[in-house]
Amino acid sequence: MRIKPLIRLICVGLCAALLATFVASGVGSAWAVGIAESKVVTPVIAADVSVEVDGPRTRFKVALSKAVTAQASLMEKPDRLIIDLPEVAFHLPPEAGQQKAGLIASYRYGLFAPGRSRVVMELTQPATVSGMTVEPNAIAGTALLTIELTRSERDAFHRAAVATAAKAAEASAVEAGAEARQDSRPVIVIDPGHGGIDPGANSTSGVFEKDLVLAFAQKLQKTLAASGRYKVVMTRDKDVFISLGDRVRVARGAQADLFISIHADSISGGQEVRGLTVYTGAERASDADSARLADRENEADAVAGVEADDIPDDVTDILVDLTLRETRSFSHEFATRLVGEFDSVARLNKNPHRQARFRVLRAHDVPSVLVELGYLSSKRDLDLLMSEEWRGKMVAAMSVAVDRFFATRLARQGTAAVLP
Repeated sequence: MRIKPLIRLICVGLCAALLATFVASGVGSAWAVGIAESKVVTPVIAADVSVEVDGPRTRFKVALSKAVTAQASLMEKPDRLIIDLPEVAFHLPPEAGQQKAGLIASYRYGLFAPGRSRVVMELTQPATVSGMTVEPNAIAGTALLTIELTRSERDAFHRAAVATAAKAAEASAVEAGAEARQDSRPVIVIDPGHGGIDPGANSTSGVFEKDLVLAFAQKLQKTLAASGRYKVVMTRDKDVFISLGDRVRVARGAQADLFISIHADSISGGQEVRGLTVYTGAERASDADSARLADRENEADAVAGVEADDIPDDVTDILVDLTLRETRSFSHEFATRLVGEFDSVARLNKNPHRQARFRVLRAHDVPSVLVELGYLSSKRDLDLLMSEEWRGKMVAAMSVAVDRFFATRLARQGTAAVLP
């Protein structure tokens, strides 16, 4: 792409004006810089990332296959810099982002939403964006995105982070209404955990939880949908990040009759620990291990650089309280059926049905369970999780549990569940 001298001058002027405004105000809540892209949509590739340290300044540079628009914002607890980009394919070595350099403690990257990618930088101390440029290379047709960070005071950083949070809350206001239900079949929402920039647990061989659970969920979705008895909705059907709050909203928006969240755990140094566990929601965890697991899973939004939007869970209204109690009763019923069906085809944890305060199980009117299929830290569990034969048996067992759970309703509707 060839940039004429006049256009280049205008671009430089705009960048200078942006930086001048920032310096004059002392701090800003978000910054954006970019060059208009061609109408022809072609994949954008990030081929290299480098970090340069120059005293109090740190420059984060990304070599791109073409110019893009980038937006930066700050978040606290922990201190982070968030870089939002159009969809980018990161062709970087596995160790990229793990080394501390200047103001950047580490960084991670990946698909954040359909058509959007994100880089999340953990900061070593409060810092602000003192410059951001996209420099196109007319000869090579590539571009270099440079983000300069400068040390800042805590108060200035806090103001910027608060402004970012307010803007994000406004932009992510819940869209009113959802797809109307067109039939009377039970609606089942399947939720593959993690995704995109949030990989979840990982094995020593480099297998990510987000990939395993997506493959399993897709197989379960196809099996349930093929029966014709259910309307099946996926919270995600690709490697994309979905916040915990949005997962719950998908279930409530679809007026789901059942929510099944699929996960796989990992324990450092615990290769002997293995087995499947089914969790249901509760204010108090059934044991310390379940509480720790819920705390880790509840941090998924922070991993992706998203402020955790509180899912309404107060039960001051007596009707909401009664609904929640009834919903948890149904959740326990389905969990019991799941454990019963799994018992003959899977290695179960020593306490296979547990409870904890998982944020993704907070819908007060949707029976919900979270299934930990096994441990990626266990070679035996990992081999099973990657086995097509084992996944087929597990999906068949889950399908039977679903059929038994809805048997009475299906019989009333004249749609008999096929049971063994």
